[in-house]
Amino acid sequence: MDLFIASNIGQQRLGPGSVLLPGLALANERALLAAVKAIEAESPFRNMVTPGGFEMSVAMTNCGHLGWVTDRSGYRYDTVDPMTCKPWPVIPSVFLELAASAALAAGFAAFSPDACLINRYETGARMSLHQDKNEIDFSQSIVSVSLGVPAIFQFGGFKRTDKTQRILLSHGDVLVWGGPDRMRYHGILPLKQNHHPLLDSQRLNLTFRKAG
Repeated sequence: MDLFIASNIGQQRLGPGSVLLPGLALANERALLAAVKAIEAESPFRNMVTPGGFEMSVAMTNCGHLGWVTDRSGYRYDTVDPMTCKPWPVIPSVFLELAASAALAAGFAAFSPDACLINRYETGARMSLHQDKNEIDFSQSIVSVSLGVPAIFQFGGFKRTDKTQRILLSHGDVLVWGGPDRMRYHGILPLKQNHHPLLDSQRLNLTFRKAG
């Protein structure tokens, strides 16, 4: 926990249960990226297909007891990677420390995720507005970590048509939402061409959830 210390300085509150923690992940960026590489070696990134038959522009993998997957049969969590037919890799301790520290800084104590979805964005990739609603316990917060090139995060209301805030997420930023904001729609606008010294033109997003 002492690797990630979040002060109140620079925090940006987006709603009653949502907080942006700028640069919280910077202190251990290389360890986080090394952990992603190790996870990718076990469970490679892939562009999943939605129930409607559309290939997602974002490549994904998972770690944890549960992994989020989508195919023609629907959206769900599964204990097994359908590509490797093996359990998903274990969540690295450096991931868990960051997720717990961020949740605590945002006012959500004792956060213990059992799922981490890792999204890899290339130039032009996007994530349409959606709710995270495949989890069992909506009282648990969500912790989202941004690494690599910047992206514009859309944070909406409780209907897809509600007005959205647009928030710039830079390398190392951590966003936490839960409580009264847990079911807000959110997404990522198409990633613009950019360069980051550690990830070139890519953006990685680690999304921690208590799914089971």
